[in-house]
Amino acid sequence: MLNHITIMGRLTRDPELRRTGSGTAVASFTLAVDRDYAPKDGGQRETDFIDCVAWRQTGEFVSKYFAKGRMAVVSGRLQIRSWNDKDGNKRRTAEVVADSVYFGDSKKDATNDKDYGRDYSAGGAADDYAMLEDDDAQLPF
Repeated sequence: MLNHITIMGRLTRDPELRRTGSGTAVASFTLAVDRDYAPKDGGQRETDFIDCVAWRQTGEFVSKYFAKGRMAVVSGRLQIRSWNDKDGNKRRTAEVVADSVYFGDSKKDATNDKDYGRDYSAGGAADDYAMLEDDDAQLPF
């Protein structure tokens, strides 16, 4: 049996990172995914809003580097969950459980990214890297 799905769309809101009782990270987010076809009457394409969940390191990665409006490619499996609501009605929902999440746009295209415009020279994450001069002769390849 095969249950694999890959979708690409924009985040409709910032990811929500939570932790289970044992401390396992889980991030929830929703992707707006345009359908591949436009209606025959010339109208606009329809958009599906697909709930996604990412666990552990993948969830932490999504929470840290993705924000509302950012394009993401999610690969994982489709999961259907059932529960009873407070009125006793049986409810179902479908969500993608992400195995991996990739950037679907470039950093410069991400106008809403959390780290967009961050100055890495002032104590940021890139402090471990040395700046190269304009002389390509220093490159090892």
